[in-house]
Amino acid sequence: MTPRQKLLVQETFAKVVPIADQAAALFYGRLFETAPALRALFNTDMQAQGRKLMQMIGTCVSKLDALDQLVPAVKELGRKHVAYGVSDADYAAVGAALLWTLEQGLGPAFTTEVREAWTDVYQTLASTMIAGAYAAPG
Repeated sequence: MTPRQKLLVQETFAKVVPIADQAAALFYGRLFETAPALRALFNTDMQAQGRKLMQMIGTCVSKLDALDQLVPAVKELGRKHVAYGVSDADYAAVGAALLWTLEQGLGPAFTTEVREAWTDVYQTLASTMIAGAYAAPG
């Protein structure tokens, strides 16, 4: 991911923060619509889950310039997600739902360049989570 992509992700996420609850609801609605089997992985209050999701995205976005701090936390998140029943294949559905949600929330600000930036950032984070899922703790 390039410095420009990091900046675009950070700038556009700042526009999502004021509508975080709605964005989370849109995200999970879309995820469960396109990948209904994933609904079974969530036996929790979805509003609380949405807040956790937006907080985690916010943390990742804020740490894009400090990958040495971000990578260990993202790998640990990957380990936890395996325990929740998440498979490697599920990351594609999550990424698609995230991009769709951003497109809905940002409207015309979700340009091709912004889509590409978010795609690259998501792919980097997802591959780090997947790598962490199978790494020895520590």
